[in-house]
Amino acid sequence: MGPEATVELFKRIVNGTPAKTDQDHLRIIIDNNPGIPDRTAAILEKGSDPLPALIRSARVLEQAGADFLVIPCNTAHHWLPKLRKSLTIPVLDMVEEVVKEIAKDSQALKRVGLMATTGTIKTKLYQTRLAEKGIRTLLPEPREQVQVMQSIFRVKGGDHRVEQQVLDVAQSLVARGAQGMIMGCTELSIVGEGVGLACPLFDPLLILAQRAIDYAIRTGAS
Repeated sequence: MGPEATVELFKRIVNGTPAKTDQDHLRIIIDNNPGIPDRTAAILEKGSDPLPALIRSARVLEQAGADFLVIPCNTAHHWLPKLRKSLTIPVLDMVEEVVKEIAKDSQALKRVGLMATTGTIKTKLYQTRLAEKGIRTLLPEPREQVQVMQSIFRVKGGDHRVEQQVLDVAQSLVARGAQGMIMGCTELSIVGEGVGLACPLFDPLLILAQRAIDYAIRTGAS
């Protein structure tokens, strides 16, 4: 939903598609709509409801001929059930796909760290689903969460020099027992590769790109 996260998702879909020519790639229709109200502000009751704008953008894509939709914003998935009711085409669930990926290693992973917006954490998008798989979610301390949000907004503003800030929080979560780490905001996905953690890193943007490719090929979407 952030413009740069949208570009990054597009790039990852293109790079991950098994194509040898232009014609082998997937047709992708993008509605880059930065006017959608801030999701975390809405969840914290400090901003406008983004659902009407989400529905309008989704319908633009639906009417343009999209076979299914993907949303490069973790926090926006809080409104996914209501959004789906307003459409006739599927919307992939990024949070669900990330949890499935983590649960593949459920024998080894019992505690996972989550770095995300305050809105994503408050709605328990990840915590509830991970708990259903027997996986505990470790969250940043309040002062660390401030640091995470500062990093997210710096990336939104075009400043990617946040690796050390993100790494500090991630290492704190690992020290408290996290066996894996979710970069649960698409802005964090953009800088995640430069963080360099010893534990497995779960990147929702990359997982969503892979699932979108798989779904398009499996269903014949073009």
